[in-house]
Amino acid sequence: MTELLQKVRVIDPVSKIDELFDVLIADGYIQEVASHITDISPDTPIRDCRGLVIGPGLVDLYSHSGEPGFEERETLLSLLQSATAGGFTRISILPDTSPAIDNPALVAQLQQKRHGKMKESEKINLAPPASPASPASPALPASPLPLLHIWGAITLDVAGKQMTELADLASAGVIGFSDGKPLENLALVRRVLEYVQPLGKPVAFWPSDRQLSANGVMREGADALRFGLPPIPASAETSAIAALLELVATIGTPVHIMRVSTSRSVELIASAKAAGLPITASTTWMHLLLDTKAVKSYNTSLHLDPPLGKSSDVAALRAGVRAGVIDAIAIDHTPYSYEEKVQAFAEAPPGAIGLELALPLLWQYLVETEEFTALELWRALSTSPAECLGQKVSAILPHQPAELTLFDPQQIWKVERKSLYTLSQNTPWLGQQIKGHVVQTWC
Repeated sequence: MTELLQKVRVIDPVSKIDELFDVLIADGYIQEVASHITDISPDTPIRDCRGLVIGPGLVDLYSHSGEPGFEERETLLSLLQSATAGGFTRISILPDTSPAIDNPALVAQLQQKRHGKMKESEKINLAPPASPASPASPALPASPLPLLHIWGAITLDVAGKQMTELADLASAGVIGFSDGKPLENLALVRRVLEYVQPLGKPVAFWPSDRQLSANGVMREGADALRFGLPPIPASAETSAIAALLELVATIGTPVHIMRVSTSRSVELIASAKAAGLPITASTTWMHLLLDTKAVKSYNTSLHLDPPLGKSSDVAALRAGVRAGVIDAIAIDHTPYSYEEKVQAFAEAPPGAIGLELALPLLWQYLVETEEFTALELWRALSTSPAECLGQKVSAILPHQPAELTLFDPQQIWKVERKSLYTLSQNTPWLGQQIKGHVVQTWC
């Protein structure tokens, strides 16, 4: 299929371009990018894209799938549809399913299921529902489901005790290795770093000292005292990061640090990078938008792990992303059923959905406020996460594959059950109107 996008704002972190162009796409490839394209066949569909943004497809470093084991939270299909609706053309799932993804057979099973969902009938149309502020959009070409990548578990049943057969998982095609849970046995972490070094796959750790965290649910400080919630000190994260960095300095294996949430963590990572340690790092999108003051609502979708930081943490994380100290923004989409989340704040399981919400809200609160440039945000959601996974994203240039996301930053829509593809609703933005909606993806 051939189509011409006229006057679209092209944001390309690879070429460092943020300009208005016409873009001609045909048969899955970018054919031409120019200020004005006129040499097209008479039957080529032409779309007026004034006000729209196009950039490389978004890449999610890590999120959670309900399937297998918790299909009432999320099926593989609903997860992929949710990712598409959020503008993601690649998504990587963590291995903490039930059973855990700790063996090649389950990797193969999930890969086969993904390939079985690539039929044309399972593409989705991303036009948002009509609202008083935003009339219904015309019919648009359907968007394909994203590429699925799978993190292989570091330990059996992600229990943190016995190492999996890492080489077998690598041969089965996992994107890398992570439990998605803290590994507190440093001797085991050291062995993992030694074993994965020759495999050439990323390894991701979530540094968190569970003894220091104890039964805490909120960042330690005045707000935790005010709201009467058990605190988690920042040192639960920073002490674990410091220990991991010492092991990386000794062994030299490249490591990705997940879920960075404190200002001191940003300092430690900046110092380690300056010293030449082979590390990358990510924070999650909600930690860039909200701080501890938001918890006054006791909305259980704000119970996150790691918890929301103080305003100084949010400022440091934002500065870290802009400077590249924090390489990427992860979504960490964590679906839970309504029944699981309708509990007291401290009793509800931590986590929130985000695949369909991250780009609109980050754009609204970081780009439109001019704290981030559009290039800085798009880089942290696309090319940088891909690099953390050892992958590349193509520039928006002629003869390159069309792996793209088309976004309308002004489209207003309401976050509610009927407007979401995910099966879960655990988000503090439920019932609210937000601005920004993905129009189409190419994958």
